[in-house]
Formats: sequence, structure tokens, C-alpha cells
Amino acid sequence: MARINPINLTQTDDSTRQTLDGVKRKLGVVPNLIATLAHSPTALHGYLGFSDAASKGRLSAAQREIVALAVAQANQCAYCLAAHTYIGKNAGLNVDQIAAARQASGSEPADAALASFAKTVVNKRGLVDDQDVAALKLAGWDDTVVIEVVALVALNTLTNYINHVADTEVDFPAVDLDIAA
Repeated sequence: MARINPINLTQTDDSTRQTLDGVKRKLGVVPNLIATLAHSPTALHGYLGFSDAASKGRLSAAQREIVALAVAQANQCAYCLAAHTYIGKNAGLNVDQIAAARQASGSEPADAALASFAKTVVNKRGLVDDQDVAALKLAGWDDTVVIEVVALVALNTLTNYINHVADTEVDFPAVDLDIAA
């Protein structure tokens, strides 16, 4: 059972309700994470605004999902692993690509570098070294993508931590936290 239950849509202010209605129109549902974030309109609007801005960067939807999967695995977030496995499939990732991202790897060098760097940022709490950045650049990425990946790590870590604290009920097809070696 959740520590913090998703907000009841009838018990929120008009602005938050309108925002949640917009999410429902876009996605068809209001995921439990979003309804939980709605307890704080500041957090909800901050997350949605940051997420929207991040979707306009250089990385494709599939590449953003690779980063999200690597971060969710590194942070052991069951909710986000389930959500980003589902979203990743809709973004064009196959089962093998999803598994590789969770292992901070990939079938393409550019994808492997994104996943590896994202995991490194999480594990080193941002205190990466020259070799970590150089590995991402060696795969063809530039400073713009280095910064975008760090931003995506921050965005995804926010949702990972909200889910850990709230113990958000997973409302996507569940996946096992453990990954096959």
C-alpha cells in the first residue's frame, strides 16, 4: 500500500485539476506518479514543465527512454522501470534494447554510451571524471548531449525518489527489478 496515495481529483484546486485533465487527454489516463505529484502543484508543474522541455532536446524519444531505464535501474525504482519499459516499447525500443539499457549498455555504441554515462552520473552522484565524459564523446556525442543526459538523470531521479518515498503503486505492467546477467 502506498505511503502517499494519489490525489483524489475531486479534492484538488481548479488549476491542478485542469493540469491533470490535460495529462489524461494526452495519455488517456493519469498515472499514479502524476496523481501523487499533484499533492504539490509546485512539484507537479515543475516536473511537467521540465519533462516537456527535455522532450525538445537533441535526443530522440527512444534515446531518452534509454537514459530513463538506466537511471531507474541504477536507482532501483520499480515504478519507473515498469513505466519506462512500457513507454520505451512505444518509442520503438525492443526487448533486447530495453534489457541493454537497464544494464547500462546498448547494441549501438551511441546508445551504450548514453546508458553507461547516465548510470555513471547516478552512481558517482554527478562527480564524473574526464574519462567518463570522454567515453560519451568518443561515441559521437558532444557537450550539448552531456548536459542533456545530466538533465535527464536529474528529471528521472526526481521521479525515482518520489516513487520511493511515496511507495507509489505501479499502474504499468510490472517488470522484475533484477536483470538477467
